[in-house]
Amino acid sequence: MNNPLLSIEHLSVTFNHSQKVVDDISFVIYPGETFALVGESGSGKSITALSVLRLLPNNAQLDAGMVNLQGDNLLQRSETELCKIRGRRIGFIFQDPMSSLNPVMTIGEQIAEVLAIHFSLPGKAAQRRVLELLQQVEITNPEQRIKDFPHQMSGGQRQRVMIAIALAGEPDLLIADEPTTSLDVTIQAQILALLKNLQQQTGMALWLISHDLALVSTIADRVAVMQSGKIVETGLTRDFFNHPEHPYTQKLLNALPSMESCLMRQTQDKPPLLQVNDFSCHYPIRKGIFKRTVDYVRAVDGVSFEIQQGKTLALVGESGCGKTTLGKSLLNLIPNNGGQVIIDGIALDGLSGEALRRQRANMQIVFQDPFSSMNPRMLVGDIIAEGIQALHTTISLTGRKTRVRQLLQQVSLPEDSALRYPHEFSGGQRQRICIARALAVDPKLIVCDEPTSALDVSVQAQIISLLKMLQQEKGISYLFITHDLAVVAEIADDVAVMYQGKIIEQGGVKQVLQSPQQEYTKKLLAAVPVLDKRTSHRIMLPV
Repeated sequence: MNNPLLSIEHLSVTFNHSQKVVDDISFVIYPGETFALVGESGSGKSITALSVLRLLPNNAQLDAGMVNLQGDNLLQRSETELCKIRGRRIGFIFQDPMSSLNPVMTIGEQIAEVLAIHFSLPGKAAQRRVLELLQQVEITNPEQRIKDFPHQMSGGQRQRVMIAIALAGEPDLLIADEPTTSLDVTIQAQILALLKNLQQQTGMALWLISHDLALVSTIADRVAVMQSGKIVETGLTRDFFNHPEHPYTQKLLNALPSMESCLMRQTQDKPPLLQVNDFSCHYPIRKGIFKRTVDYVRAVDGVSFEIQQGKTLALVGESGCGKTTLGKSLLNLIPNNGGQVIIDGIALDGLSGEALRRQRANMQIVFQDPFSSMNPRMLVGDIIAEGIQALHTTISLTGRKTRVRQLLQQVSLPEDSALRYPHEFSGGQRQRICIARALAVDPKLIVCDEPTSALDVSVQAQIISLLKMLQQEKGISYLFITHDLAVVAEIADDVAVMYQGKIIEQGGVKQVLQSPQQEYTKKLLAAVPVLDKRTSHRIMLPV
């Protein structure tokens, strides 16, 4: 067997000299292989990866251990020497693209920065390489998008930019921390196929951190499971999925959502809660010195649908198709260009000021990017209680604190989370905080924009179970925006498929997932990574 590319020996990381988040772990990664590190959010996966390049926060201490990159102990390198390794020999795709990208630099400038630091490419050559990288990660119209800023792109597009930045340094090892979390299934398959092709061409090793076990089964050569800072099981992929040994591994596999779960669901028609008719949201394209409007991006183009009381409509489609724009504009968070929105018999068009504020308690949203949707200077308890204070003014301070404790318990977070800040939580834990905030005002409708995308499978199963329970107890309706069709099968009553701003297919969940009519829907379903425990071979990705 080849010598390891990366060897980690007895690595431990402690926060504030007391909280051990990585506890004496050891593993190796070989050249050209794909190594997957899986486990629940908060188990220490990302901290382990950040330790390799010494990117830990100030209150973290590397207690002991060794990190060898082809015999070179990175823990003994100076900061200046590490800067030549970061982005060049080791690339890193971070979990949260919005907080990782520079908001005041265009995406082209941010990719070119890597080329300038590590390759000293002249302007025109760097420009050509930037365009090549954007094409590789499937950014449409790269010549135009190269001048865009991160906030002008969808969550999935921002993740693709992060991947392009990581690939720009042509690294020997690429650490990918949830690299496809924000991507729809078709682009996810393309990105993973791209990474595998790059591995074959360059011998690059891939260290994949993920909670998506079905995805891991399609791409990984070896898998390690992490729980509470320790690695509890390691093995070849075929052995891991067919014969898991540790009880925690078995628990993760049992929590996987199933595409077949929709087959047993019984549906019953109920009165509509939300009715949307011929709804549109267009963005102007301005050019010239005077920035005159020359055309429009029709992000949402004349869509119509309804959500019944106490039911869930899943909205699926590729990133950039208009799903998130539709969800936000329905709640008047961004302006629309026409159409009718009726919730519980009240038309929202034209409402403003106090009249619109009164409807806020009926409609809440869980945003796709949990970190950027919370005020980093507010305590979590205050973030959750803010809506209660604004929309339920009769509830006392004591009542608000009690409600916050109940909500934290509902989303499986400890009570002392109320006294901590958002940056102190993992990505999955931050998403649970946002779900608690949405539930705080007892809404009738929640727009869930990828609410489980940042969650590991066991917590994802808990959240889905929680949403179902709340629906049964309180009759809440959900507009569930997602790219995970297995989650759709678990939670949705109806499905609407969106493509280029239009809804091209909609119907009951069994009808759409089992007997799709449109070619685009069939393409989405064909790209879903499937975990098949009956075979000892990995299922290959569609290209």
